[in-house]
Amino acid sequence: MEAVLPFIGFWGHAAVGFAYAALAIWLLHKYRERNRQQVMLIGAMALTSLWGIISTVAGPLSLAALCAESARNLAWLCFMFLLLRSGEGREQPRTINMIYGVLLIVLLFQPVNDAVVAIFGNANTGPHLATQSAMTMRMIYAVGALVVVHNLYTVSAPETRWGISLPMAALAAMWTYDLNLYTISYLTSAPSEELVQTRGFATAVLAPVFVMAAKRNSNWGIRLSRSVAFQSVSLVAIGFYMLGMVVLATALELVGGTYVRLAQISLIFGMSLAALLILPSGRFKSWLNVVIAKNFFQHRYDYRSEWMRFADTIGFPSKEAAPFYERVVKSLADIFDSPGGLLLVPDDEGRLTLQARWNWATADVPSNCVTSQTMPFFESTGHIVSMDQIRAGTDERCDPRAIPHWLYDEAQAWAVVPLVHFGKLAGLVILARPRLPRALDWEDLDMLRVVGRQLASYLAEAASQQALAESQQFEQFNRRFAFVAHDIKNLVSQLSILARNAERHAEKPEFRADMIETLRSSVDKMNELLARLSQHNKSRHSLPVVIDIGEAVMKAVHDKRLIYPIDAQLKPGLFANADPSRVETIIGHLVQNAIEATADGSPVRITCRKQGNDVAVNITDTGVGMTEAFVSSQLFKPFESTKEGGFGIGAYEARALAISMGGQLRVDSRVGKGTTFTLLLPIADEKDNHISIEEAA
Repeated sequence: MEAVLPFIGFWGHAAVGFAYAALAIWLLHKYRERNRQQVMLIGAMALTSLWGIISTVAGPLSLAALCAESARNLAWLCFMFLLLRSGEGREQPRTINMIYGVLLIVLLFQPVNDAVVAIFGNANTGPHLATQSAMTMRMIYAVGALVVVHNLYTVSAPETRWGISLPMAALAAMWTYDLNLYTISYLTSAPSEELVQTRGFATAVLAPVFVMAAKRNSNWGIRLSRSVAFQSVSLVAIGFYMLGMVVLATALELVGGTYVRLAQISLIFGMSLAALLILPSGRFKSWLNVVIAKNFFQHRYDYRSEWMRFADTIGFPSKEAAPFYERVVKSLADIFDSPGGLLLVPDDEGRLTLQARWNWATADVPSNCVTSQTMPFFESTGHIVSMDQIRAGTDERCDPRAIPHWLYDEAQAWAVVPLVHFGKLAGLVILARPRLPRALDWEDLDMLRVVGRQLASYLAEAASQQALAESQQFEQFNRRFAFVAHDIKNLVSQLSILARNAERHAEKPEFRADMIETLRSSVDKMNELLARLSQHNKSRHSLPVVIDIGEAVMKAVHDKRLIYPIDAQLKPGLFANADPSRVETIIGHLVQNAIEATADGSPVRITCRKQGNDVAVNITDTGVGMTEAFVSSQLFKPFESTKEGGFGIGAYEARALAISMGGQLRVDSRVGKGTTFTLLLPIADEKDNHISIEEAA
């Protein structure tokens, strides 16, 4: 064993020298225009390589190697400090800056102490004290370095932790190894030969981690969390870890035996691996928060910090923040450590539809996602539903008919929170099951009610602002309409003058040529104006009558069938109560949209069928389709269009016309697969009224 250790130590430290030198050169070429963090990272890589080379040549316990180790640690400490100072957010508390200052002083004194040990190592007085002080200083630095690593990770915003998680884990592993090495050396009053020699390989295996980290976060920038706070829990955790490791290592030393060193190394690696696997776990953190809240605090929640986080999430979004409706879900989910959620809001027809989903892409939400009892139940009771109690049948206050079946089947559905504003349901939030499953208690319910009322007011305010914006858009459109009317008046005046002059000069060839040119120009201008106004016809409509829906659809698509393939499969004898002109306008809009969405010339398919108490007309295309977000928030809004130069009035007007006849307009669309619009009209009995579409016209 003793003959193998120098061999392992030589090649391990040689691997460190080669690997980190290659990393420094690679980063030097990668970062052409370097910021301070990048320069310090390259320097830290170079000094780590220098430490490996010196340890290979002069030995890992030589004075030069120990000084190189201090320089390496100083470079990594400066890198973390620059990374922290470059973060956007609040200032760090003074405690953190003091820790960095103390660690800097410790590093500066280490070479002096190492020189004293080297000079007086063979003297009769003081060598043991100098050696113990050197080990103590390195133990202090390792503990402090682990604290600042933990702090840098915890104070960064959750969305930016992904970019620094790998280098922080690698540095934590490196300094955890150092802490174990110097603690055991302190307890045994001599450096642990096994740990010293295997230290090179332990450091070398971290090099690929830094490579992956450099590819993840090339700029080495972070954004600090809005609630920056130094967490003393890290000190306690590191203290208990250190105490446990010291006790176990001392016990093994007292037992003795041939394989005591091997057992100590196995113990250190095992505890280090367990710490790296358990501590970053979200489930472990959730469990720890619950344990601390139950045993050390009167209340589960820190209401001040939770409310500040809620206000930051919902009221002060950054440029990188999610859309408003997703932030509504996130602000509620963060309080209860829920990993995802859904938001349902009422549409113009008063039906709850999916408005947003946050971190829950697997939830299969049908288009008809609630029952007829859902909105009345939640508006009248405001009851917060625990899905676990509903599935177990123990919630006596909840009406089972108000909970749709798909929520029973969705295993991750945990809580249904109504957002009620002045007796009206502004939204319904469905939270996913927390990382640490638990039942809702009274404190959870109180928090949900308070936050739910606040979110309901935000949703109501957003709806009012949207209605005001639409009103302003219509006002702007009316202003444009006035300009168009003025142009039409000018054209009418021009044609009136032309008609009067024709009575006197109609026989002159020159006048006839000018008249033709004027008429052609006027016709072109009128066609242009008509094209701009054709989608905004505000004429009065006739009352609904009994019509043959098949005849109405065929009349609506007659002209379009001459220029584009349309597959109309119409079932005869289907009658509906509707206005023929409004039906023709709706079908015209939907078919034209289907044609424009299908670039490859695939036919548009039209079918008619009976659906409950309605007649359903389906217009299906195989075009580009629309996203779920666009359908829920923009499709039926005025002046929202995906077409270049479009007014965004067609779909809005089509649904408004359908509602005005007591019908509905629904849509089912998938990106890249196509879209199906379904027009639902009240069914009519042919025996009640034999009025054909020609009679209605």
